[in-house]
Order: sequence, then structure tokens, then C-alpha cells
Amino acid sequence: MAFLDVATELGSFSVMLRPDAAPVTCDYFARLARSGAFHNGSIFRIVSTSKHGGVEASPIDVVQVGTSAGMDEQRTRIRHEHTGLTGLQHVRWVVSTARFEPGEVYGSFFACLQREPALDFGGNRHADGQGFAAFGSVVSGHEVIEQAHIRAEEHPCLSTRIAVANIRYRD
Repeated sequence: MAFLDVATELGSFSVMLRPDAAPVTCDYFARLARSGAFHNGSIFRIVSTSKHGGVEASPIDVVQVGTSAGMDEQRTRIRHEHTGLTGLQHVRWVVSTARFEPGEVYGSFFACLQREPALDFGGNRHADGQGFAAFGSVVSGHEVIEQAHIRAEEHPCLSTRIAVANIRYRD
């Protein structure tokens, strides 16, 4: 088994990776963690149905973590391992890669706080219906994700980011 251990200013949480289901996506995040790309990263985006439900077509509840560059990170192309391929679904505590186009990623992932079918293959969160690439799940430190989620602001991209000291890969 392999893990990403995430140390934030709110505490730590661990993500168990699923390379059996999403090997390319897991390898991408393992390489970022091993290279130190997450040093001084942040929780920079929180989407909340209670804050954003009236303004988003497909409201979701997620906490997004990324490198220090956040969404300004250089985009990378990898195989899009959507949920139709992997069999994983966006349920509570599942972790998935953020993306622009299918397979166009940027050093960021998010944790789901509830079942989010709009993020699965065929879902309507993106007009292309390709969904997102789930690749693991939070297995400890759930309270850290919940504490972060209650810090949602009026806009999903936080004006006051939550510091992430580092994300360490462990197998």
C-alpha cells in the first residue's frame, strides 16, 4: 500500500492511493510528492453546497489541495483514468485529481465530503461528461478535511489559503 501524508496548519491527514485502479494518476501524485513539489502548498479552493449551491449548476462539497502555484501550475498531460475505467466512484472521502480538459492536470487534488455523482464519468460537473480521475481515499485525519471545509468563503478560491507544509509519499 502507498500513501500521501498531508501536513496542514489544521493538522494532518493521509490518503491511501489506489494504483491497482488508477496507476497513472497515482504515479503522477507520487512523483510530485517525492520531488517536493507540494512543499509550502495550500488548501486553496473549497467548494460548498451551503455557500455556492445557488450559483453553481452542479454544486459539490470538496476541499482542494495543491502545490504552491495552485491553479497557476503548469499543466501536465496524463492518461485520464475516469471512473468508468477504474470502477472508483466519488463517494465520501474519495480523493480525485483536479483537471481542466480530460487528462490535463496541474498538481492539485480534492477530497469529497459526500457522494458526488456529478464528478463521475457521465456526470455533469464538466460539459464533456468525462468526469474526474479518482485515485484514492482519505483514511485518517477526516476531521482536518471537515475543519477546512467549514472555512469555505463566498468564492470557492480562498482569499486566505490554508497552509500545507508538505505532502510526503510513503509506501
